[in-house]
Amino acid sequence: MKIIRPITLADLPALVHLAESAGAGFTSLPTNEVFLREKIELSLASFEKHVTVAGHERYLFVMVETDTGEVGACCAIEAACGLDEAFYNYRVGLTVHASRELAIYNRVPTLYLSNDYTGTSVLCSLFMQPHFRGAGAGKLLSKCRFLFMANFPHRFAEKVIAEMRGDSDENGHSPFWEGLGRHFMSVDYTEAEHIVGMGNKAFIAELMPPHPIYAVLLPQKAQDVMGKVHPHTAPALHLLQQEGFRYQGYIDIFDGGPTVEAPREEIRSIRRSQSVTVRIGQPQGGAPCLVANMALGDFRCAHAELEPDDGSVTLDANLAQCLGVQAGDSVRVSQL
Repeated sequence: MKIIRPITLADLPALVHLAESAGAGFTSLPTNEVFLREKIELSLASFEKHVTVAGHERYLFVMVETDTGEVGACCAIEAACGLDEAFYNYRVGLTVHASRELAIYNRVPTLYLSNDYTGTSVLCSLFMQPHFRGAGAGKLLSKCRFLFMANFPHRFAEKVIAEMRGDSDENGHSPFWEGLGRHFMSVDYTEAEHIVGMGNKAFIAELMPPHPIYAVLLPQKAQDVMGKVHPHTAPALHLLQQEGFRYQGYIDIFDGGPTVEAPREEIRSIRRSQSVTVRIGQPQGGAPCLVANMALGDFRCAHAELEPDDGSVTLDANLAQCLGVQAGDSVRVSQL
């Protein structure tokens, strides 16, 4: 059985391995053991912190195979972005050039450097090893965060976003970076992403032109990938779209990947989740669901076929043990 739980310092070697496997484009998983340790320590402190409003907290989760103890995936939530340093995106706007005398009317996509998402909660650091996929594991990894947010809404902002990985090839070559960013920083895309992953995004962004950029002046390959995701990221984007996340014209300043957003309380898994009482027994079938305990630091979430009924749900003894709950406890269930 695969279970989602908060990361611990004992998971550091596994997190380093995940970062090494993720490759270019995963800025929140740099292959630096010291930096990843600091991320784990921040997560531990975030779970322990008394919170009344979203701040600098960052909650990092891992997926574990209970039979072997193997850690094969991770995901995270940043409670509120841009509070320490500016959080940058490009907003894709529109500039119209028209001349009635010349019968010319041109609509020109234009990139505006933006801090519009400052203070929003960010879904990030989602990565899964290929052999962990299947049997609902992808949905569990992506959507477990929504049950955690439903349990503790005061810890998060009213708007939630996710920056999706932009298009790049197997060698880490990004058409958008080559068409724009490289002209202002003489480094490869992979090196720029590593610098960003080490927490220097604002520094690099400040080297980019602050004025609006006409997208038509970029190479065609760069224009073609604006707002497009990496093929490996398409399934993750699809899951978020099912939850109500939408692209609203904001892209990453480095790889041109889309940012999608949704009001927290309108996210499908949050809106449709319910708190129910645990019964221990043998479930008689049911629908695919995510089920999570109501704990903070000991949060656990799993995928199972369940049938909530009259404010209660029947869990088998093994699932109940993995979730750390007993008969009479409350759990949160969201049908998939």
